[in-house]
Amino acid sequence: MNDRELKIERIDQDIEVVFLTADNFPHDVPDAYQVLNTLIPYNPSRRYFGISQPDRTGAIQYKAAAEILPMENISNPKLMKFTITKGIFVSLYIINHFIDSKSISNAFEQLLQHPKLDPNGYCLEVYKDYSDVDVQCMVRTIN
Repeated sequence: MNDRELKIERIDQDIEVVFLTADNFPHDVPDAYQVLNTLIPYNPSRRYFGISQPDRTGAIQYKAAAEILPMENISNPKLMKFTITKGIFVSLYIINHFIDSKSISNAFEQLLQHPKLDPNGYCLEVYKDYSDVDVQCMVRTIN
C-alpha cells in the first residue's frame, strides 16, 4: 500500500460498545466477530468496531466490538463494555480489506507515524454494519 493522504475525523460523542477479546490475534479475530454477532440482537444500524493496542508485553490485544444503541440494554456475562472516547482522529479508508490481507495493518502502520498521536490511544476500525467489507482505520490524536 502506498502512503495515502490521511483524513481528519471527529467523533463528537463517546460511543458505548460491548466486546469480546480475540484469543489469538490476528487468527481468531473473525471467530470473535462471529460469536459477538450471536450474542447481541440484530439491528441493521448497529456499527461494529475493532479496537486494538499492545499489552504490557507488546502482544496485540484485539476487541471485536459492537455499538450499544440508544435505549438498548445489552447484558450478557460473556461481553465486556468499553467506551470509545470522543475526539479528533486521523484516518484512512479501505475499500474491501479482503482484497489485500495486509491492508489494515499497513494502514495502521502509516497512521501510527502521526506526530500528534495520543500515547494513551488505540487503533480503531469502524465498520458500518456486521457484513461490511470496507473499513475506516483511525487513531486518536492530541490537540
